[in-house]
Amino acid sequence: MKNILKLSLVSFASLTLAAGCIQETFPQTSYVTTTQAQVPGAIDRFVDAITATLCGFPNYGGGTDANDFGYPRFYIAWDSMGQDIVQPNLTNGWFNSWYTIRGLGGTTANSQYAWTILYGHIKACNAVLASVGAEPEDNALKPGAGIAYFYRAYFYLDLAQMFANKPCYVDGEAETVPWVDEATTVEQLRENPRLKNKDMFEHIISDLDHAEEYLAFYRRPDKYTPDVACAYGLKARAYLLMGDWAKAKEYAKKAQAGYTLMDEAAYTSWETGFNTPNSSWMLGMTFKSDNPCIQANDADSSWGSWMCMEINPATSGCGYAANYGRPIHIDRHLYETVPESDFRKKCFADFAIDGMGEEEAIAALSAYTNHPDWIYETNVGNNNPNGGTNFKFRTAGGEAGRNNQYIGFVVAVPMMRVEEMYLIEAEAAGRMNEAEGIQLLTAFAKTRDAEYVYGMHNEAYYNKSTSAFINEIWWQRRIEFWGEGLATKDIKRLQKGVIRSYPGTNHYETNRYNKETTPDWMNFCIVQTETNYNTACTNNPEPDYPLKDSEEVTTF
Repeated sequence: MKNILKLSLVSFASLTLAAGCIQETFPQTSYVTTTQAQVPGAIDRFVDAITATLCGFPNYGGGTDANDFGYPRFYIAWDSMGQDIVQPNLTNGWFNSWYTIRGLGGTTANSQYAWTILYGHIKACNAVLASVGAEPEDNALKPGAGIAYFYRAYFYLDLAQMFANKPCYVDGEAETVPWVDEATTVEQLRENPRLKNKDMFEHIISDLDHAEEYLAFYRRPDKYTPDVACAYGLKARAYLLMGDWAKAKEYAKKAQAGYTLMDEAAYTSWETGFNTPNSSWMLGMTFKSDNPCIQANDADSSWGSWMCMEINPATSGCGYAANYGRPIHIDRHLYETVPESDFRKKCFADFAIDGMGEEEAIAALSAYTNHPDWIYETNVGNNNPNGGTNFKFRTAGGEAGRNNQYIGFVVAVPMMRVEEMYLIEAEAAGRMNEAEGIQLLTAFAKTRDAEYVYGMHNEAYYNKSTSAFINEIWWQRRIEFWGEGLATKDIKRLQKGVIRSYPGTNHYETNRYNKETTPDWMNFCIVQTETNYNTACTNNPEPDYPLKDSEEVTTF
């Protein structure tokens, strides 16, 4: 168990909220003043100050921790706590704690990762707003403020979901995290209570109102920079969590304008599959070839190292998924509920391959990759199954990238796709008028599976707590956004359970836990140094760790 670093919001704020000037997150020696904010190109620098370290930079350690590569680390860590992501091998265990549900209390480094990193990003947003003003009159400064407001809302929305023990629409009184903005003083931080859900979401909507106003006429340079459609999309997420179904539907519909759903060719592409923005991506982040996480540690401290299987063991020999025996697989039960007619099934290797001989297995793997021998050898050589292997996230750069991780791991990662907006619209509509929701859901599902029939995924055991309609929405979200950081948030939002122990499960033995209700291990603990120095801050209890495998569930 790692020792925690001595850092709280109080001590953190004393470094960043001093009078006179505001320090940016990156680079550490740069300062922004109101005068500087008015020079040409200042908005670009503001965006960089907020987004530069989203991925590709170590946010916590010294640059060699294999799970320290920016925001995408949370996609793997958080979703490892549920059922849809499987870690078939626990050697080289950089994400073990979240999968095994160990070491997640307030006195461990694991509890500090989200706290330190997300509040570090919030610091950058606050720095911009302190510099340009919370309501700038100069039109040239408004987009910078809008971007800061958008990302501050984005980070607080994630914090609220991970630290509150109930979603806002279920319990508006549930505690989230303390609020820190550009006007918060060090003295206030010493007695800064956690906001209730209802109060946190008021702040989030207020920030997004500002983002919507200030980004209304902003034309972004790329999909790594938010625009007004992204503000609409984040509002749709927030209103869904608040239970304001009408507004969730309204904003999800507004967010769809100008985007198109990924078709089968884009979704299952062997070259650009989930490594390059396309017409469905609303917002993403990208690794760059000169990022520290690519240049250092053989590029092993990167998203590609964990999520991209196709790296030549002869020319590279690197990658936690491709060569070190730590691939991220899909849950077998989820895979087996996907019909053959649904093209998303093509993103994962068939479990039948594990019953084949070497020659037959390699031939079967050729349906997923140009290099089935690499996949077979790395899986078998590390005592991992081939079934369930993830081929959704591809290396970049074609054949050159498959032979050189310094090219192959320079990938983009989606943060928001228009597909989510279609499913939010359908869910919100169905909460008010189920017939309309079913119609919207069916229309979406048929773009993935022409043979889709409503109700075909309503497995009884998983779904005792919600209606058949919500179960269908949940299933679509599970397979559509697998690996994109939404799975555990959806379990908490929909108050679902976790099922890992069942006949034929591919979950790692001794980590086959079943919970009919939402497990308390999904309620993150606040780092103890914060509760020590912030006298008004309460904490979530340390979760009850499962002691053994659960009995197999035979009915789904």
